[in-house]
Amino acid sequence: MSLSSTTTTCTSLLQELQIIWDEIGEGYSERDKMLLELEQECLEIYNKKVEKTRKHRAELQRSLAQSEAEIASLMSSLGEQVSFSRKEGSLKEQITSVKPVLEELIVKKDVRWREISETVMEIAEISSNIAGNDCPPLSSIDESDLTKRKLDELRSHLQDLRNEKVVRLQKVNSYISAVHELSETLSFDFSKALSNVHKSLTGVSKSISNDTLARLTELVESLKKEKRQRLLKLQGLGRTMQELWSLMETPTDERRRFDNLSILLSDGALGKGCLGLDIVREAEDEVKRLNALKSSKMKELVLKRHCELDEICREVHMDFNSDAARQSLIDVIDSGDADLSDILACLDAQIEKAKQEALSRKEILDKVDKLKHAKEEEKWLDDYEKDENRFSAVRGAHKNLKRAEKARSLISKIPAMIDGLTNKVKAWEKERGVPFLCDKHPLLQTLEEEIVLRAQREEEKRQFREQKRLQGQLATEKEAKYGSKSAKKKPLGQSLNTDNVTKTPLGRRIGTTPGRSGVKDNRESGRGNATAIPLNYVALQKED
Repeated sequence: MSLSSTTTTCTSLLQELQIIWDEIGEGYSERDKMLLELEQECLEIYNKKVEKTRKHRAELQRSLAQSEAEIASLMSSLGEQVSFSRKEGSLKEQITSVKPVLEELIVKKDVRWREISETVMEIAEISSNIAGNDCPPLSSIDESDLTKRKLDELRSHLQDLRNEKVVRLQKVNSYISAVHELSETLSFDFSKALSNVHKSLTGVSKSISNDTLARLTELVESLKKEKRQRLLKLQGLGRTMQELWSLMETPTDERRRFDNLSILLSDGALGKGCLGLDIVREAEDEVKRLNALKSSKMKELVLKRHCELDEICREVHMDFNSDAARQSLIDVIDSGDADLSDILACLDAQIEKAKQEALSRKEILDKVDKLKHAKEEEKWLDDYEKDENRFSAVRGAHKNLKRAEKARSLISKIPAMIDGLTNKVKAWEKERGVPFLCDKHPLLQTLEEEIVLRAQREEEKRQFREQKRLQGQLATEKEAKYGSKSAKKKPLGQSLNTDNVTKTPLGRRIGTTPGRSGVKDNRESGRGNATAIPLNYVALQKED
């Protein structure tokens, strides 16, 4: 309603009131009094309205100031500067222009607070896990510092804690895997061992505290130490067991249940449960049983060891008075004055020494065996060449011819074999300072005697060849003086083709080694008496 219309209404009402007063006959004093009351009542109404309006203005001013202060506080807390311009105009217009800025900052504050809160809670949780606390402490957030720099610092710290958590979790899992492998080898309760360290290690969420890592490290080290101790113990028991088995000649069937110990002795892969306490106790019981059995069979074992020593010495031709030593050993055992274990240990030491000595003599004895074989072939060849029917067409003749060829080649190497063997024996004796005995005789002396004998035989062969050469010359002179006898007729049916069957091939005649005493040179004497030459005769090369 406009002011003019309001004035008109008030005027019309006053006019109407005057008319009514006139009709009533109201006095002027009463009329003035009533008009004064109306003015007072209107004034009070106006005052109330003005006061109310003033209060509303003050509230708007206060709201605007609070909004501006809150904007300043939020910008300080968030570390952000927001530029906004207050509009010129009424308070409501100014409030309307500030409100969107304030709402935007409030949203940013809520988001920033939630991010910082989540980060702080995760930091507290990981820190609690590392410290070994079951419940993380309640962390308060300073709302006066919700800057992006603060959030970045917290996130960086959180990332460091996450990395440390991953590293610690890897260590824990590595320790758990090591405990599991050791539990399979040592045969103990894997879950119980982990629960003794921390009950969470058997679940999904595992403890990664310093105390847990330290206790896991201690557990793994103690289990590895126990593994080494059991392994060394079982290896020692295994070696002792094998020695006792060898002494007792224990059947293979009885040994088979301890095949796992052979793997331990050969440093093979450790199988499941191979180092369990039951395996250790079983091995200990077996060693005790074998030791008890060994005590009852000690005399038999000592004599068996003596026989073993005798066999080693005999195989390598070492000087060992077996009968006297055996009788002396029996006398000592029967007297009961000596400890059979000491005697057995002494015999073992002698056997070991004999084996080492045999190993040092092996090369020389191998050469001695080769020399003996060559001399045997030499003797066979001498006998073979003295046989006038060696070229007869009989079964096996070609095998003897081949053997003779090989024998001649081998015999030609005898001087070099003797020289090489002599040098080896001298080097051996120089190194040890003792003579090399073979069947109680110095081998070097035997070789020297062999050299002398071979020289004598060569001289005899040379004289024999010279004598044959002179006989051949006399036969030639006689043939030249008196002439040769006429050849006899061959029997009917005999053909020259027999030469293809009975004669030695040309290559074999050429390859025949000269110098054998049993070969006769008939090429010269055969010219005087053709009938004396058989059809299967093989002419050999004349010796010088």
